[in-house]
Amino acid sequence: MHRKLKLFVVASLLLGTSGALAADIPVQYSAVDVPPQAFAQSSVQDSYSTAGGWYLRGDLNHHWSQVRGIEYITYGAGEVAPGTNQFTWTDLSGAWSLGAGVGYQINRHLRTDLTADYWFKSDFRGSTSGTCASGDPCTSSDWSSYRALLVMANAYVDLGTYAGVTPYVGGGIGGAWVKWNDLTNETEDGSWVHRGGKGWRFAWSLMAGASYCLTDTLELDAGYRFTRIHGGRTFDLAGAVGPGFDRGFNVHEARAGLRYSFGGPSLNCAAQPQEVAFEQPSYEAPAPVYKY
Repeated sequence: MHRKLKLFVVASLLLGTSGALAADIPVQYSAVDVPPQAFAQSSVQDSYSTAGGWYLRGDLNHHWSQVRGIEYITYGAGEVAPGTNQFTWTDLSGAWSLGAGVGYQINRHLRTDLTADYWFKSDFRGSTSGTCASGDPCTSSDWSSYRALLVMANAYVDLGTYAGVTPYVGGGIGGAWVKWNDLTNETEDGSWVHRGGKGWRFAWSLMAGASYCLTDTLELDAGYRFTRIHGGRTFDLAGAVGPGFDRGFNVHEARAGLRYSFGGPSLNCAAQPQEVAFEQPSYEAPAPVYKY
């Protein structure tokens, strides 16, 4: 009897000690115990995209042309010797132009487009010097005008967007269909009308400017374009003078227009994802409960 009582007391003491030791061990929590909201990242706005897109553009421009010289052939009449001569001075007035095009935004820093611009009439004034039929030196008064259609393939580098403003630089190559109107040449001996020349010429351009986001699909574009148009025929033979050939044009152009992204938000104007620093939530284990 006493033996059984001793065994019962020893067993009770051992069970109580193991329970106290178990209570001292803190509860461990696994990753599955952490609420899913703790790992949620900030959502990216639906309008943001990293893919390119197509756009349409329209421009209203004003340009100033400088003819790089005009030469003409003389065949000898009176005291005029055969050979070549050139205009002593030339001047072209400024004129307006309209443009349109379609392009593709490849990524946030590179885009291309194909444009066509119609340059309205730019008035020409000039003068030549020579010898009149009397043998005395004389000068002429000449007037005409020209207009052109410029077709260009362009590429641009966008330099980053800052508060909705995206500066850019670019260049293009293409062709210009130039049409001179009839040239009137007047001296003290009389006046002559030379039929104007026309035809396609090689052209290239350099551009710089900036766009501003009006909406996520519409941008205001303003900039400057320099265009070099190669030479060609200016006028045909009349009397004993002609044909004449110009050496081409240097054209300075102030441009303003709109670009509309019809394939979705513009990469430069779409809302950008916001990076939010993630903080690991801290959890404290509950205080241990001791059982006796």
